[in-house]
Amino acid sequence: MKDKEFIFKDESYKILGACFEVYNEIGSGFLEAVYQECLAIEFKKQGIPFTSKPVLDITYKNFKLEQIYQPDFICYKEIILELKAVSKFREEHKAQIFNYLKASGKRLGFLINFGNHPKIEYQRVIV
Repeated sequence: MKDKEFIFKDESYKILGACFEVYNEIGSGFLEAVYQECLAIEFKKQGIPFTSKPVLDITYKNFKLEQIYQPDFICYKEIILELKAVSKFREEHKAQIFNYLKASGKRLGFLINFGNHPKIEYQRVIV
């Protein structure tokens, strides 16, 4: 269980550090798209490899569906980030990151909420 809790530890710290930097710089109150753009800049500045809005295919019984998922980021080719700008997380937000992880085959995801005040809110999700 301990290995599962600490997968991608160093990468996670770097990602969260970039998120904290964005929040410290602009605070809460902006739209999600603003945070996504700021975070992309911060990832570039800090040398964090990422893909913005990657397409995740969904399959059913080996058939590719027309529906797709698009998380906000995949960092280090392994860690999914879903950004929110809401007063607090809801159950459907956590379900969303679980679905992204299931569709992608990745094991680690983060829900990052820039809308919480007075500090950023995040959840680490491991499957």
